[in-house]
Amino acid sequence: MDTRVAVAVLATAVAALAVAPVGHAKRGDVRVAGVCTASSTAKLKLSEEDGGIEVEFEVDQNRNGVRWVVAIARNGTRVVKTTRVTKSPSGSFTLRVVTPNGPGTDRFVARATSPAGEVCTARAGF
Repeated sequence: MDTRVAVAVLATAVAALAVAPVGHAKRGDVRVAGVCTASSTAKLKLSEEDGGIEVEFEVDQNRNGVRWVVAIARNGTRVVKTTRVTKSPSGSFTLRVVTPNGPGTDRFVARATSPAGEVCTARAGF
């Protein structure tokens, strides 16, 4: 690729990010996209809540009625392990927990596994 073309592509990408809508994120929220082993999508959001950290993990499978096993860990220690079922209209679920906000950066890992073996994972620090 020609250097001028690469610079133009990079400049266009940066400009697109600069004008992309921020959405309804509060200042200081951390939002990351997760990775899924099949066609589902995952998102993790971390935000301040009453001195703690609100953790929201969402998986969208576009199929209703599927039971997923979901776990969230903070700094390597499990916070919660439970099941969630995808619901209409979007075929998704959200798991929300509030954890203490320890000193320094708290590292979160959220993981969901479907009955078919699909795994969705998201990681972020707050």
